[in-house]
Amino acid sequence: MADSQQETVSARPPEARGRLAHDSVRLAVVVGALGVVFGDIGTSPIYTLQTVFNPGDPHPVPVSTQNVYGVVSLVFWSVMIVVTVTYVLLAMRADNEGEGGIMALITLLRRWTSQRGRRAAAVLAALGIFGASLFFGDSMITPAISVLSAVEGLKVVEPSLDSAVVPITAVIIVILFLVQRRGTAAVGRVFGPVMIAWFTAIGACGVKGITEHPGILRALSPTYALSFLFGHFGTAFFALAAVVLAVTGAEALYADMGHFGRRSITRAWLFLVFPACVLSYLGQGALILENPKNISSPFFLLVPDWGRWPMILLATAATVIASQAVITGAYSVTSQAAQLGYLPRLRIAHTSESTVGQIYVPWVNWLLMVSVLTLVFAFRSSAALAFAFGMAVTGTITITTLLFFYVARAKWGTPRWLIGIGATVLLFVDLLFVAANLTKLVHGAWLPLLIGLTVFTVMTTWQRGRSIVTAERARHEGPLPEFIEDLRTGRTPTRVVPGTAVFLNRGKETAPLAMRANVEHNHVRHEQVVILSIETEPVPRVPADERLAVDSLGFGDDGIVHVTARYGYMETPDVPATLARLEPADTEGPLDLERASYFLSKIELRRGKAPTMAPWRKRLFIATSYITADAAEYFGLPGDRTVIMGSHIEV
Repeated sequence: MADSQQETVSARPPEARGRLAHDSVRLAVVVGALGVVFGDIGTSPIYTLQTVFNPGDPHPVPVSTQNVYGVVSLVFWSVMIVVTVTYVLLAMRADNEGEGGIMALITLLRRWTSQRGRRAAAVLAALGIFGASLFFGDSMITPAISVLSAVEGLKVVEPSLDSAVVPITAVIIVILFLVQRRGTAAVGRVFGPVMIAWFTAIGACGVKGITEHPGILRALSPTYALSFLFGHFGTAFFALAAVVLAVTGAEALYADMGHFGRRSITRAWLFLVFPACVLSYLGQGALILENPKNISSPFFLLVPDWGRWPMILLATAATVIASQAVITGAYSVTSQAAQLGYLPRLRIAHTSESTVGQIYVPWVNWLLMVSVLTLVFAFRSSAALAFAFGMAVTGTITITTLLFFYVARAKWGTPRWLIGIGATVLLFVDLLFVAANLTKLVHGAWLPLLIGLTVFTVMTTWQRGRSIVTAERARHEGPLPEFIEDLRTGRTPTRVVPGTAVFLNRGKETAPLAMRANVEHNHVRHEQVVILSIETEPVPRVPADERLAVDSLGFGDDGIVHVTARYGYMETPDVPATLARLEPADTEGPLDLERASYFLSKIELRRGKAPTMAPWRKRLFIATSYITADAAEYFGLPGDRTVIMGSHIEV
């Protein structure tokens, strides 16, 4: 059979075989996107309507025919406006070299800030950092609420298992974080098929509910959403705080664009995910209309009795996938923030030889695990966590919308009148959601705000402290041209020893501290000296032919050269591999990289009296510096040939 199939394919014309391969690759990418991108938003039907009509809500929405139609219509049009229009049709068109997400927008804004010096761009960039900070709150709440909501299906099948929900959830979460170090490549191959089964199942259950009460289809008309919103504004306004749960995970569509491409994500959303979720919401609405008591768990009650156990297992798998996606997103945001100078350098492990984006950040992993378990044991139900969840989501969506319209004007020159109309409509919707979630402030919405403010403070403090240390370090290092000139003219007496030395430095304006210390204390320098500076460009990846730039520093016969290695903010530097790309002509002869010595300058931070930052921010900056990863490991340096020389700097 295999041989005959191969003959059939080979017999096709070359262009037909090309189309076949292209279609297969495209289908594989779409399936992959289903497994990674849509886990969060695809599991929202489990808890959204249940939360809206939760009788324990501080602002409950009464169950009535009018309210059910209004809520289901609000859910549909919220998903249509926020996800389909804001993200799929608009935001995903604003990419940074193919990469999306709020960090990509921030890098674009930083580039325009440096070029144009606009205060508005700087303010929006800071706002973007706060949006990225809110994402960490999302990363903590999503695994807790998603897995809890799936395991709570046990109460529908067997009410006596109520007390087992929290322990089972905790065990699943611990296992989830323990396997992170192994990477997602092996598990990822089954993510797509599992999510296809998930969307097929929830869509089929939704159709079952619709057939029993087909009148629910009228909720697709915007008149029901508008009449509910403006005719019963008090009730509808409070309902929005839970309706927003239907769009959780929208940021993932944008953030993962670089991995799967805009076209694949758009197709998966429009042809499978969106229809399946809408059918589920409509079916649940029909079930509540049939019997208001079904508000206790409309998602699982929509499933036939014989299928509830399989649905619980499938829901648990889907929520684990949703959690995996947001955990991986937290790793990526952390890595990008460190590359852009907003966080210290952290230890990063690459878990795939073929996929660059698959990384594991141990420090973030364990912090998230402790945080998620704390949320599970503190809130103990998905309904309680829902009050906190919406705040993180609405904040990030609103900031993304603001940044997009700035990009649309600055990058594409979109007319102001069109920007005004689009921004007014979309921001009106976003700000309505924000205002509604502020009513839950004392009921849990304070949590993501607190997490966001904490992360924002750490990131901005690190950025500020880093700039202070850089300026102070430059003063200690002194100008590189004068230092090299002293070596060449003999004003600084040194002895040349055989071998190659590589000194990592911030740029070519100042002398490396380690090199200065080696010359001043040991009075020696190596025959071949490479001063290496690593620059992070505001693009995801730098092409190989633009990676290196060599400068002989004015002379070409003394064995001292400066090399600039450029990386994108999604790349991890590998110094030995980078230096191996140098041509002998660039360095006045081949480098002996097998026996080369690598020199690093280690800075010991101390709190000084200068009014550079508030005392508490100085303490925070120094405390944050303790989690910085070992530089030799981060840059891929051989540990047995790396020399670290220290220096003290006050902040």
